[in-house]
Amino acid sequence: HSVLENLFLLPAVERNEEQAQDMLIPHWEAHLEKHPESLKIFSTAAEITPWLESARPLLKNYFDLENPRYLEPAQREMFINAYLPSGLAIRGIIDRLDKNTAGDIRIVDYKTGKSPQPQFQEDAIFQLLFYVAALYFRDGKLPLRAQLLYLKNSQILSYDPVEADIDLFCRQVDSVWKNILQSLEKRYFAPRTSPLCSWCSFKKICPAFGASTPPWNEEGAAKLLTVQRADS
Repeated sequence: HSVLENLFLLPAVERNEEQAQDMLIPHWEAHLEKHPESLKIFSTAAEITPWLESARPLLKNYFDLENPRYLEPAQREMFINAYLPSGLAIRGIIDRLDKNTAGDIRIVDYKTGKSPQPQFQEDAIFQLLFYVAALYFRDGKLPLRAQLLYLKNSQILSYDPVEADIDLFCRQVDSVWKNILQSLEKRYFAPRTSPLCSWCSFKKICPAFGASTPPWNEEGAAKLLTVQRADS
């Protein structure tokens, strides 16, 4: 992500794969200077080089999807903060925001994994809709298109939103928030299992896997409530 973000700082004619590959190691070293704790994700030093090298095919595949020499992003790694009509805050970071001469907006998000099969694309579209809704409620304008660029298998998932999607999104998110408020009132969040549990690092403290329910955290519950405006 850092390489693709900073690739656009180069003159357009220099935005090629060779430059991107050359940026990989320096960007990793710069990251370590700011966040040396990142090394803790590796069990041994021998794991670092193969992990870094695994990013090179992803950078190569990016150039199969786009030609950055013809792109001038309006924003990169843009933090977005907005409120739904219900007063619920939504926020996130958009990898790239493109804008054409007519002022139309395209959201672009990079994914290091493979694109989902059609029957599993709903979650991916929901993520795009999250960004779309945040921009819509912040700026009052609906983005023309949103895209996920899957670098693992060189696929693009595009989505052109309509205002009816925004209404559906609000109902879905407000419904989730209603359930959260009910759990806060009961002071209990019921555990739910899914296939993703296999990768979860919290299994050792999860009641669904035989652990005792962690003690209730008043401070954490109070912070959670701050995502909704007090006047809503």
